[in-house]
Amino acid sequence: MAESAHATDLLRVAHPFASTVNQLEIFLVKNSFRRVAPIADQAAALFYARLFDLDPSLRPLFRGDLVEQGRKLMHLIGIAAGTLDEFNVILPALRRLGARQAASGVREDHYATIGAALLWTLEKGLGPSFTPEVKAAWSTTYATVANAMIEGARQSELTPSTR
Repeated sequence: MAESAHATDLLRVAHPFASTVNQLEIFLVKNSFRRVAPIADQAAALFYARLFDLDPSLRPLFRGDLVEQGRKLMHLIGIAAGTLDEFNVILPALRRLGARQAASGVREDHYATIGAALLWTLEKGLGPSFTPEVKAAWSTTYATVANAMIEGARQSELTPSTR
């Protein structure tokens, strides 16, 4: 549970409208993701196993093929990591994704658990390369992305026609 609490604290820190990720963090996230990409399927399997271990109530939100969803997840993480230096370009897409996720049953409190599972997965996948600096960079990145998605979910609640 400590992992979820830490992720929740991070979500409170990041501003939902602009990237709080600095250039060094962008470099660390991009570089570390390049190391994870070759093991994307295994990383996705680890992620979902950890996610459902942390919160079994999330399992029903994933109705389809987890292998395919894992590939989509890793693709999305790759896009987010690769475009961090152009965060304002991907911000609208992240907000739309957050609105769709909310319509599928994802709640704000789920993002903390998802973040904890992501960081755990990265730690397992990167091993000793998952330094405190890399962890901090991913934490900030995840908080920034999650906050954009949460903002999109909140906006969709105010204007249901945008779903």
